[in-house]
Amino acid sequence: MNASCPGPVDSTEAIRLQLRSWTEVETYLQSCKGVIVPLGSTEQHGPTGAIGTDALTADAVALEVGCRTGVLVTPPQAFGMAEHHLGFPGTVSLQPSTLLAVMRDVVLSLAGHGFERIFVINGHGGNIATTKAAFAEAYGEARRRQLSVAPQLQCKIANWFMAGPVFQEARKLYGDREGQHATPSEIALTLHLEPSLEKLQRPLPEAAPAGPIHGPEDFRRRHPDGRMGSDPHLARADHGASFLDLAATALCKDLEQFLSHQSP
Repeated sequence: MNASCPGPVDSTEAIRLQLRSWTEVETYLQSCKGVIVPLGSTEQHGPTGAIGTDALTADAVALEVGCRTGVLVTPPQAFGMAEHHLGFPGTVSLQPSTLLAVMRDVVLSLAGHGFERIFVINGHGGNIATTKAAFAEAYGEARRRQLSVAPQLQCKIANWFMAGPVFQEARKLYGDREGQHATPSEIALTLHLEPSLEKLQRPLPEAAPAGPIHGPEDFRRRHPDGRMGSDPHLARADHGASFLDLAATALCKDLEQFLSHQSP
């Protein structure tokens, strides 16, 4: 198997799967078996954060990684597992079983064409457990279908907001006010990506502290404005540009190692 990265490209046009023809993908698979899948969520991010934050950021990081490596990037999966945010208008959630089925089928579709390394760049913590379960189901189903890539198929979820350099920079800039939801780091990245969001920003009262996450009614009661210990007013667009670079640099290294790893 040759799963090495094709190399940097000048624009996202070259690596966006939705802009390629099937013949181009067939040619791509002759030299590279890797693909990037952005995974986000459509959920509230406090009174000043965009509902599409997790999908916007995951897609942006994925496209930056794709441009730096030449690896194809699928359209983003913008709906995730956000059941606990359903107490806030605008949130659209998939149940865990639905997200599991979606991600399993995405993997199996790609594997059926010959992709052997599925690298999911994730922007929402609530997706992690379900996506890993989807990988496990996809491995089993690939074997049952006797897909040619089944012995080599590997999937990995990479959470851009948990990359070491990103986490360290967020703590340096915001300290404990980074919080756990509607964080200034993710809001900063959206400000860099979509300047129109600046108009939403304003000082906010002290956020409720982070705690265990249960159902939507309990979450709304304990976190009435949707934030968990965060102060998104600290976010700046230039911070977001830095977070994008840090995340892409870290995830490029992860991706290159992932693509070069040979199955036994």
